[in-house]
Amino acid sequence: MDLQLGQSVVVVTGAASGIGAAIALCLAAEGVGGLVLTDRDAAGLARFASGLPSAIAVETHVADLADPAAATAIANAALTRFGRIDGLVNAAGLTTRGSFETGTVAIWDQLFDVNARAGFLLMQAVIADMRRRGASGAIVNILSMNAYCGLPELAIYSATKAAMATLTKNAANAHMADRIRVTGINLGWVATEVEIQKHAEMGHGPDWMAAAAAAQPLGRLVTAEECARLAAFLLSDASVPMTGVLLDLEQKVVGAI
Repeated sequence: MDLQLGQSVVVVTGAASGIGAAIALCLAAEGVGGLVLTDRDAAGLARFASGLPSAIAVETHVADLADPAAATAIANAALTRFGRIDGLVNAAGLTTRGSFETGTVAIWDQLFDVNARAGFLLMQAVIADMRRRGASGAIVNILSMNAYCGLPELAIYSATKAAMATLTKNAANAHMADRIRVTGINLGWVATEVEIQKHAEMGHGPDWMAAAAAAQPLGRLVTAEECARLAAFLLSDASVPMTGVLLDLEQKVVGAI
């Protein structure tokens, strides 16, 4: 399927690695008109961007989404380079553990600042540009299956994803008449670089990933590339008029016994 993204300028957060990098690669393969890639990892972002096809116009912007001013700076970088923003993928996020036993105010603020507030502010900036130009656009928020409930140690993280799930629907409803579509992907377990590092920090041995994969119905984890393909589809006109939907990208059916 030709997604016809050749004229689109898309902002992708968390683009130095993991889900964000996979989405940026997929969009580059689709011949997107321009990519604005942002991450707090300056070296990783530069290294990733240097490996993209030279035919793709790429703007990188190092930013820490914990900073309330980051969203405006990212949007300004996109507008300065390309003059418009046609799509946004909120892929950046923290997975710091915090349960009802171990959660703290600091963990709460850290997770909500990055996972929810930054996503809201970026959507706000992108929607403002689209409305100013009277142009259609698409926003894809990378959410989590944990938004339905979440593991005990992911209580605060799960709450941030649930907040973004509601904001996804709210934005879609508020700006449907503006032809701005907003969708979300409830992502299942993916062995990203961050996840691998997190499990190592928790003392899990080198075989944890193989054991986790074997326990899944398909005998493997969901891949970042699968998420990337879905995100590219949702950004494209091929998914019109879909908006306000949260798609589960996981190996289970919520509610099944």
